Amino acid sequence: MSINKKSKFPSELRFDVASKDWVVIATGRAKRPEVFKKEKRKKERGPKKDCPFCKIETQEPPTLIFSHGKRVFLRPKGEIPKNWTTIVIPNKYPAFIASDKLDKKTEGNLYQTIRAVGFHEIVVTRDHDKHLALLAVEQVKEVIDVYQTRYLELKQKPFVNYISIFHNHGSEAGASIYHPHSQIITTPLVDTDLKKALLTSKNYFKKYKQCVYCQMAKWEREIKKRIIFENKDFLVICPFASKMAFQVIISPKKHLPYFEKITESQKKTLAEAFKTALYKLYKGLGNPAYNFYLHTAPCDGKDYSFYHWHWTILPKTAIHAGFELGACMEISTIEPEKAAEYLGKQKV
Repeated sequence: MSINKKSKFPSELRFDVASKDWVVIATGRAKRPEVFKKEKRKKERGPKKDCPFCKIETQEPPTLIFSHGKRVFLRPKGEIPKNWTTIVIPNKYPAFIASDKLDKKTEGNLYQTIRAVGFHEIVVTRDHDKHLALLAVEQVKEVIDVYQTRYLELKQKPFVNYISIFHNHGSEAGASIYHPHSQIITTPLVDTDLKKALLTSKNYFKKYKQCVYCQMAKWEREIKKRIIFENKDFLVICPFASKMAFQVIISPKKHLPYFEKITESQKKTLAEAFKTALYKLYKGLGNPAYNFYLHTAPCDGKDYSFYHWHWTILPKTAIHAGFELGACMEISTIEPEKAAEYLGKQKV
């Protein structure tokens, strides 16, 4: 293939300064932003009569109940209040199970095992059909209230060193139940992806006496090429080295290492940012499947003042194939700048 020296090279490798990963922005295979909306998506709707979350009384006893922005409690005889709006229940089939010991073992001085000790909970919103993008800001704020409340309660439990909060929307993103729900999992270990981010953040802070995420946010606000929304507390961007087309990051403007310390005022502005980001993806891409997850400093008692918490939203705009899995290098078929421009135009 011959390339005109005056034309733009059809693909670009971009370095993610926070993760130390390289990603491929394959503009030579690029699609127009509107094409992503026109792509055929699986139409999903699970009937209410078969939905376990619409019959919440059949599930495990709840660990937290909210009703219209306020915490409420079980009624006498353990009945769930009929006016609940967000509820947390233990997963019936947990990946991690509470225990009073880790029971470490080795095999042949080579392999190690410990019990998968922890808690696995489900955060369920009331409406069977209204996923987060379609909820009012006040309802999204209630979900964030629930995340924070359970985070603060679970971090006090034994062997809880890391708390993962995540949400799968659509079967392509791993949601086995149609009814909108998030999950909270605690583990005695810190996941390797976060470990890498913590190390990079620590090294950057040691070298430059500044937070790498704060520096990135400062640059993004200066050039204004990848911002899709901002309010007084939060920045919503398509990151420079997006791992997937239309990846979105929601990050505090202030340097904040610990999500669980979020204030009442910040929860309101985070809810606005979340609602806006999810609705822009919903409208711009035609309700894509997506995953979102929180990266925050672990709760293992160590000092992580150099870190900066944030949420990542990853729409399912592509399928990982051999190269991505083998080389551990993502390929995105749209420039983040074009993705941000397109999403920014979507009215909320």
